[in-house]
Amino acid sequence: MRVLVLGAGLQGAACAYDLLTTSDARVTLADARPVSLPPFLADAVPGRLAQIELDVRDEFAAAAAIRAHDVALSALPYYFNYEMARLSVEGGTHFADLGGNTEIVERQKSLSGKAHVANVGIVVDCGLAPGMVNILAMDLINQLDTIDSVKLYVGGLPQNPVPPLNYQIVYSLEGALDYYTTRAWILRDSAPKRVDALSELEHINFPDPVGRLEAFHTAGGLSMMPWEFAGKVKEMEYKTLRYPGHVAYMEPMRELGLLDLAPVDVKGVSIVPRDVFVALANVKLRAPAARDLVALLVTVTGKRDGVTTRVTHQLIDRYDEQLGISAMMRTTGYSLSLTGQMLLDGRIDKRGVYPAFQATPSAVYIDELRRRGIMVEMREELVGLRD
Repeated sequence: MRVLVLGAGLQGAACAYDLLTTSDARVTLADARPVSLPPFLADAVPGRLAQIELDVRDEFAAAAAIRAHDVALSALPYYFNYEMARLSVEGGTHFADLGGNTEIVERQKSLSGKAHVANVGIVVDCGLAPGMVNILAMDLINQLDTIDSVKLYVGGLPQNPVPPLNYQIVYSLEGALDYYTTRAWILRDSAPKRVDALSELEHINFPDPVGRLEAFHTAGGLSMMPWEFAGKVKEMEYKTLRYPGHVAYMEPMRELGLLDLAPVDVKGVSIVPRDVFVALANVKLRAPAARDLVALLVTVTGKRDGVTTRVTHQLIDRYDEQLGISAMMRTTGYSLSLTGQMLLDGRIDKRGVYPAFQATPSAVYIDELRRRGIMVEMREELVGLRD
């Protein structure tokens, strides 16, 4: 089993580690600027990991690398994912990515017919959110007869929050700011609808010491679910979790234009406001030694045998102290690795292009998470009388 991991950043390194320690894969870790391996990866499994220098903007080189492997797993920024999927179809190589951008997924879906003819599986939106949270939602949806409401919540958070934002960078800050500025798709009255990011603030309680968190709309987390369930589910939404007070800081900064991508003139110099924000925030919010956690909650309400029932999945995952792998890396990078393994061993047997929630057998996926110490807790309660 030859696996190409595209991108040697945090999520790519975690994906490679999981492949090496839970399968017999031979892994190639590719990046435009190869860096020293983190200790957990350098010491993982001698002899089965190779590094190559690869700029994926070089189509000829990227195509050759993809064609030489059985599956390509993209931990690259989302805007590379269409081209990587296209090259995988052309090279006869299975493909999965972390996704996160609905428009890119729509473009990838146009490759489905060619992928089917090529006997290739393309599974997109395979990280944490989108990815894990959607697969867990499908697990709950399939347990009820009819569905009224589906609510998904995910947050990557510092275990010890520090003002003013009570946040630390656990993945690309540029990606996070996209989610704060792009309107989010939801289902409302059974129809897809767009709402503003950072809107409709509510509070969710998790067990101590996590406690009370705030939740607000951000883009991308629902994957393609609004269109899959249009006309079938009354309400469906995804919200990001942060410690209380986060929106009170971020919303004014967005409204002032500090997150904008359009250049402005500053004393005769053209400057992109977001570039300035990222440059400053990367210094203030990046804490390599800090410990993080991931909080996730999925709540589905509907009817089973005529009785209104609410079922939930909840998990809190924490930084791996022994290996030095963050909770965000575990829940995102491991999820990508698992998708690739399931494509190769036949547990995902679809050919064509599918988001993870459509392609992945949820019960098997949850069992595999448990193997990795990522524990999903399910609860069920009756909230109404039999019809």
